Formats: sequence, structure tokens, C-alpha cells
Amino acid sequence: MGKDQELDKKMYVLDTNVLLHEPLAYLSFQEHDVVIPMTVLEELDHIKDRKRDVSRDARIAIRSLDGVLKDASPEEMLDGVRLPSVQSSNESGPLSRGKLIIVNDHLFPDSISGLPGNENDHIIINCAVRLQKQHAHTKVVLVTKDINMRLKAKGAGLQFVEDYRTDQLIDDIKLLSLGYKKFTGDFWQSVGACTSEQQGRYTLHHVPKSLLPDVFCNEYLVDDSEHFAARITHYDETNITFKDLGVERLMHQSAWGVQPKNVYQGMAMDALLDPNIELVILTGPAGCGKTLLALASALEMIIEKGVYDKVIVTRNTPEIAESIGFLPGTEEEKMAPWLAAITDTLEVLHKNDESPISSRNYIMEKANIQFKSVNFMRGRSIQNAVVILDESQNLTASQLKTIITRCGEGTKLICTGNLAQIDSNYLTPLTSGLTYIVERFKHFEGSATINLNGVVRSRLASFAEENL
Repeated sequence: MGKDQELDKKMYVLDTNVLLHEPLAYLSFQEHDVVIPMTVLEELDHIKDRKRDVSRDARIAIRSLDGVLKDASPEEMLDGVRLPSVQSSNESGPLSRGKLIIVNDHLFPDSISGLPGNENDHIIINCAVRLQKQHAHTKVVLVTKDINMRLKAKGAGLQFVEDYRTDQLIDDIKLLSLGYKKFTGDFWQSVGACTSEQQGRYTLHHVPKSLLPDVFCNEYLVDDSEHFAARITHYDETNITFKDLGVERLMHQSAWGVQPKNVYQGMAMDALLDPNIELVILTGPAGCGKTLLALASALEMIIEKGVYDKVIVTRNTPEIAESIGFLPGTEEEKMAPWLAAITDTLEVLHKNDESPISSRNYIMEKANIQFKSVNFMRGRSIQNAVVILDESQNLTASQLKTIITRCGEGTKLICTGNLAQIDSNYLTPLTSGLTYIVERFKHFEGSATINLNGVVRSRLASFAEENL
């Protein structure tokens, strides 16, 4: 192999957190070689038996690696086993894959990287630096989701360090869909040819696709007139159909006594109260009303309209307490500290009652509100329910997929989250599962995304959000 060809070849060294984030990540590097240090296998082994959500991902990673390596001899594993080929999208034949290599990094006790101690991160970095020295004409890349490990690796002399971004759909969080388009001036002044028809209480308008070239289903339209508001209901290569809602109609909606305080909340409530929209994603800063609107709409649809049978509220518990087993009581009692935002919201909804606590407990029973841990959602099939997934910015795409696929017929899923408040060590606004589903589902006709622009909790909260 010539020097130029060697430079085109890459060798990716995977950290443990990459395989926990995406158990089949080693298949994502096309024709390049993938290195799994022995330390990574040991960490997966330690994690697989823990009673944590990531334990399942560790077991999947171990089983899939075994599927590739089970027939290989020790020598072949160290030399590299060819990864299975995949069919190319242009039907030109199968794409060639690189090798999967297991490196026994414990054979190198001396620290070529200069990092002290026997910490696993340092051992993996040391392995990558050694490979960089051994394969001088190959681009050796350490792939890790640990930001601090990336910094230490570069400081130790590793030239190429990357985050795992195969499941990253956008390059800048500013490009994330807001769920609506706001037009400068009067929207109707920019509309040329337009046909209309009446559908029940609403008017449907059909305009050329050239007017709005980049739209998706259930995207909202507003302008500066403070009168026009609409929602895209259908589009094809030539035309767009949107439902004329009007700002006044949006602002006069009500759910369990709650009315929108701005047009963004009005758009959110319109989506939340529509049974034909099975997935509603609410993003925005703390205090913008995500949880309040979600819960009020759920109560309205269950108790007043009888559309659904129950509310299931769940969220990801912080890693420091991911196992809820040490807390006393039932699952719901154990989850109570992490779901205090829901009980606080219920009290706000009934603050004018003579006994708000009694009213809250009565409504929880009448609406059949259940608190569940994300860890126990696997394997379930949830029917005729409203599922509220709070703080979903702390979940990976894989975890969110697990929850979404639990939703059966007649179930509505509401995901709320603030991308500025990510608690996970390995997630960023770009790699959060919340960002992933906003982009992945925006063309799905059964979903809607609304970014609730503006803090309405209090004057103090609004100032803090804008200035701290």
C-alpha cells in the first residue's frame, strides 16, 4: 500500500461511552478499521449486570461484538476481523468494510501518553497514542463522547479526537426546527395565486410550493400582523395546504382552565388538543409553560373529553440516582422526588380550590395519573393514554426510540425538554435525543414541534433566563 493510500485509511479507537450511546456504533465507520481496547470490553462487562438502563446497551454491544468475533482465533482478533459488508444505496454492489480489531492495552504498562495512574480513560488514551506511533501513515482517531477525555487526549499528544456524531442530524443548534415560521409583515401580501375551501369550522388554503419551499407537516405559520396564524396540513411537489387558524382563535383555546399567554403557547395547545397528532414535542427555556400546557391538555382530553383513559408521566432520573431502588415505597413513591414538577403543576392548576392538595389527589385518581420510571418502560405496550416524557433532553436517541415504540393505538406522546439544561455527561444540545427526534419526525404527519419562545413563569424567571 502506498503512502497516499495509507493516509486515506483511518483507524478509529472507540471509547466505552460510544458503545453505550449506540451499541452498534462500530458498524458506522465504512471502510475504516475500528479498534476496541480490552479496557472497553472490561468496562462493558462491569456495566452489563448493573440495574441501570445502560446495562441493556452494554449487553447488546457485547452480543453484537461476539457475533463478529465468535469464530475468530486469538491471532485473527488481534490482526483484525473483517466487518460484515452492507449493500450500497446505488446498487453498485456491497460496500467494503474495514476490520474490527481487539487490542490488549494491558500489554503496555508504560505510559507513552504521559498520563498518570491506571485510570481506564488514561489506559484507552495511551492505547490510541501508541497506535498513532505504530501506524505513522494512518490517521488514528479516538472517538469518545466524554468532553474532558477529548481534552486530555489532545493534551497527551493525540492528533485526532472526535465526538461520535453519526446520529447527529444538524451541525448547529440554531438550525433546529422551531416548529413554526414567522413572516415579516403581512403574510397575505406575499401570496399570489390561492384557492380555498371550507372544511368544518376552518378554511383550507392551497398555495404554490414555491411560496414556502421548505415546509413540513403540522408546521405553524405566523406573521407580524398578530392576526394571521395557520398550520400546514399537507404538501406535495407543487402545492401546500394549510388550515387558517387565526391568532384570536388560538388565544381563546382553553384546557382545564388554562389559556395561552402568547401565540407560541396557542400553537402548542392546538397541537396538544388534536388527537390526530400523536407526538407533540415542546422545547424552550425554563418557565415557558411546557409542563403546565402538557398536563392541562392531558386532563382536558381525559376527564372532560374522554379521548384517553390515563396519563403516564415519566422522565429520566439523573445518573447519580439512576437506580431508584434505594428509595422507600412503591415505584410511584420512588419516582415522586423526580416528578415534583408534575405535582407542583397540578397544585397550580387547582390553586383556587378550597383544598388544593385534596383536589390534586382527587384529580390524580380521576385522571388515573401514573408515575413510571423510564427504566421500566421497556417491553410495555401502552394503549389509549397520554404519555408525558419530561426532561427528555437528557435521553439519547436510542432511549427515546425505546419509549416511542412503546406507544400503541390511541396513545399520544408529549416530549418536553430544555436543551440548555442537559445533565448527562455525554450529551450536548446537538447530540441529545430530543434534538434527534425533532429533526427525524418533522416530516411525519402525526407529529408537531413547538418551541415555546418566552418565559411566562415570573418576572424574576424571565430576567434570569435572559441575563444569567
